[in-house]
Amino acid sequence: MSTSGELHGYFLEAQTWDADRNAQLKRSHRTAWTVAGAGWSCAIAASLALVFLMPLKRVEPFVIRVDNTTGIVDVVPTYTATTQPDETVSRYFLTHYVTVCERFSFATAESDYEECGAFHSAQRNQAWYAAWTTTNPASPLNVHKDGSSVRIQVQSATFFTRASGMSDLAQVRYVKALSAGVGAEEKFSHWIATIQFAYTDPATDPKTRRWNPLGFKIIDFKTEPEVFSEPANQEPKT
Repeated sequence: MSTSGELHGYFLEAQTWDADRNAQLKRSHRTAWTVAGAGWSCAIAASLALVFLMPLKRVEPFVIRVDNTTGIVDVVPTYTATTQPDETVSRYFLTHYVTVCERFSFATAESDYEECGAFHSAQRNQAWYAAWTTTNPASPLNVHKDGSSVRIQVQSATFFTRASGMSDLAQVRYVKALSAGVGAEEKFSHWIATIQFAYTDPATDPKTRRWNPLGFKIIDFKTEPEVFSEPANQEPKT
């Protein structure tokens, strides 16, 4: 009788021990899932914070100006392309573009190619790539692989106003000086470029903005030889 009672007590104690173990395992599982859920929540929150902060991370170039008389320092306002600069600025960009993009020298070819791209619209850049790719027989890289080079001398830039009042057209007259090599005599030819241009928002890329700080864009560019009274092999008077 006593033996049966002891066994009964032992089984009851074993049941409570199993129940405690099961309860402890359940608590451990709940704690593990809670910690895992908290960790995933923190990871998702951190990822969302980075996504929302990414638009705020950008480079804002600026120019500091110092007055020579008073020594006062201020920051030059950034051009936002809300108004079109006057013809003096446009003439500078047109002259610079024609000078850099129509010349050729293997020493500066790569830099000139990239700089000209900073002034192109997307459509113009596609045409620029097609003109320079080595698969194009007329590519400057193929035409001048004999070591020849081209120097550009801009003569004038003339602006035209459309009937709608838009002043986005210009003609640039320039001279190409072709040299067969170092010390060779240059051969001169006269050209005229018809250019459509516009001002857009300046690029946010520092390198592009260094070349083109005002967002000047070449929309269309057509050039052709110009009939000139001077002999083609005579350097124009300046």
